[in-house]
Amino acid sequence: MAVLRTKETLVAAKKESSYASAATLAGTDAVLATEVSIEPVNSTVLDRNTIDGKFGSRPFIQSNTHVSLNLTVEATPSGTAGTSPDYKDLLLGCGLIETSTASQNVFSPETNLDTADSLTIGVYIDGSLHKLTGARGSFTYEIESGDTPKFKFEFLGLYNAPTATAILTPTYAQLAPKVANSTNTTAFQLHSYAGALQSFSFEQNNNLYYSELVGSSKTVRVTDRASSGSVSIESVGLGTKNFYSIVNSTATGNLTHQHGQTAGNKITFTASTTQLETIEQGENEGYQMLDIAYRALPNTGNDDFELKFH
Repeated sequence: MAVLRTKETLVAAKKESSYASAATLAGTDAVLATEVSIEPVNSTVLDRNTIDGKFGSRPFIQSNTHVSLNLTVEATPSGTAGTSPDYKDLLLGCGLIETSTASQNVFSPETNLDTADSLTIGVYIDGSLHKLTGARGSFTYEIESGDTPKFKFEFLGLYNAPTATAILTPTYAQLAPKVANSTNTTAFQLHSYAGALQSFSFEQNNNLYYSELVGSSKTVRVTDRASSGSVSIESVGLGTKNFYSIVNSTATGNLTHQHGQTAGNKITFTASTTQLETIEQGENEGYQMLDIAYRALPNTGNDDFELKFH
C-alpha cells in the first residue's frame, strides 16, 4: 500500500482563458509556497431528518460542493524590473489587474468583478492531483520586522474529482526573500508620519461567494471587498504626531512603504486614503508601541490600494 508523503507537495496556478476552462499546468506555473492547506471537499451538509422509528444518526446529502485552498508565498520580486513575480497569477485571481511598463508592474483592483480573472490551481501531493478550476480569491500582505514579508492567499474553486497524476517538475525564478529591517524596508509613512515600524498587515477582504443556482453555472464570485489592516509603530510624543486625535476624527491620510532597495527587487504598497479606526498601546522591550487599525478607502473607485513591483 502506497502512503502519500506530505513533503512531496507542489502548487501550480495559471490564469484561465475563460471562466472555469481548465488551463494546462506546467512546471513553469509552479508557485513556491511555504504553507499549503486544502479542503478538497467543502460542502454544505443537508440533514435528511428521516423518521424511521430508530435511534441514532440520520443520513445526509452533500450540497454546494467546492474546494477551499489557503497558501502562503514569500513576498519577493522577480529580480528584473518590468518582470512580474512567479506568483503573478495568484494576484490576478484576487480581482486585480496588472499594468506593466519596462520598469514596473502595478497591481490594482479590477473595475468589473463579474469578469475578473479566474485560475486553474493544482495541488499535487505525491502522485495525487487536487484541481480547482474557476478559482478566485483574496490576499493578505504581511510584514514583521526581523522576518520575511509574506503574501497569504485564500481561494475558492470548483470541485474536480482528484486524479492520480505525477507531480510536475517545477521551474522557479523567484529570488530568495530579504528580511524586513531598517536596511531593506524603507519609505514607511502613515498619515505623512515616517515612524519606526514593527509590523504591517493589509487584508484585501474580498467577499468570496460560491454559487450553484438553478438555471445557472457553477461559479465563484467576488461580490465586494472591505480592505483594512493594522500597523504597529513606536510611540512618539504628541507634539510629534498625535494619532489619538486622528483616530477620534474623520481624517484620512496615506499609508505607504517600500521593501527592497534596488531595481527589480522592490515592492511598494500604497493606500492613498486610509482612515484610522482604533488605537491601542503596546510594549516592545520597554518601549511603548501604538497598534493602529485602519481601513483603506476608495477615492474615485477601485483605487483603494496598489502593489508595485519595480
